Amino acid sequence: MTGRVHGPRRSGGVVVVHERFTERGGAESVVEVIASMTGAGRILAPLFDPAVVDPDVAHLVRTGSLQRLYRGGTRYEHLLPMLPLAFSGMEIRDAELVVLSHHAFANRVRVPDGIPVVSYTHTPARWMWDERMLALEDGGGMRSRALWAWAARQRSSDWAAARRPDVIVVNSTTVAERVERWWHRSSVVVPPPVDTVFFTPDASVRREPFLLWAGRVVPYKRPEVAVLAARAAGVPLVVAGDGRARASLEPIAGPDTTFLGRVSRPELRHLFRTCRAIVLPGEEDFGIVPVEALACGTPVLALDAGGVRDTVVSGTHGVLVDAEDRSIAALIERFAAAIRTMPELDPADLRARAEHFSAEAFRERFRAVLAGVQSAAGAER
Repeated sequence: MTGRVHGPRRSGGVVVVHERFTERGGAESVVEVIASMTGAGRILAPLFDPAVVDPDVAHLVRTGSLQRLYRGGTRYEHLLPMLPLAFSGMEIRDAELVVLSHHAFANRVRVPDGIPVVSYTHTPARWMWDERMLALEDGGGMRSRALWAWAARQRSSDWAAARRPDVIVVNSTTVAERVERWWHRSSVVVPPPVDTVFFTPDASVRREPFLLWAGRVVPYKRPEVAVLAARAAGVPLVVAGDGRARASLEPIAGPDTTFLGRVSRPELRHLFRTCRAIVLPGEEDFGIVPVEALACGTPVLALDAGGVRDTVVSGTHGVLVDAEDRSIAALIERFAAAIRTMPELDPADLRARAEHFSAEAFRERFRAVLAGVQSAAGAER
């Protein structure tokens, strides 16, 4: 296979490769479930903060030389130019199966012919292929232009690395379209696992009139649209999460907007159970937060774009807002109108929808993919 290395193959079980463990998110949950269900013996990652990994799998993580330069937490920008080399220099020879958790450089690891490789692609790097993504991050300023110039030099290597996996698995039809458009490869859609055991409705808790915005407060998630739309509609809003965009939100927020900062999982569940709806104006690759909300019987008000199209049927599980004109003024107006006219929905229908994306459903679907890959590899020997 193109891009593979040649040499003797030794049996070493399952090896999982992840981009980085620098913050807790949906990708890290996917890695933990994959490691658990496959009985992985190692998880390789160039950067590792033990605080963001479940202790049950943290002992499996192995790092490389870049770890010495990592200072912990979410700040790793100074290491970004070295990450491609860290992965391309990573050679795995002793494995029966390699599973890559990819959204930037993980596909670049080198694996001998004969060892099946599956890439769970959260998305091809949008900052590498989609200039609009960078424009959202800093308004198209010097930082985004410099990153775009560097990204342009990475695309040929990214495309070549995408030839290596035997199968590419993606989390949504939107990401499948990106894989086809940017990499010219087909893929299998397997939605990521959502913890529908923890996130559940509670009939004893009363709903309140506030809307909820939850997640990392970063520009591409468009939190300012939620803040300004809630203000325009005269509806209370709670912002649960923190990030570099928070400082710009507080001056424009209405008097009924509350910023909680980061919240615990139990606190987030309580917010899901008590809010009127969750509002999400950004485009997500899949979007675990809206499915967690659905699991608690909470409707979703979101942009009609990205992974939410796979999880929310507008009018049944919430409202999807037209994404054609994404100017700030137009989005605020549309979201404010949707807030005012939000229909009453059946919590049982919302919960039932979420159960399609449970951890058990993920295991069943992903296990079938792995079995097919390993069967094909065995037939070639």
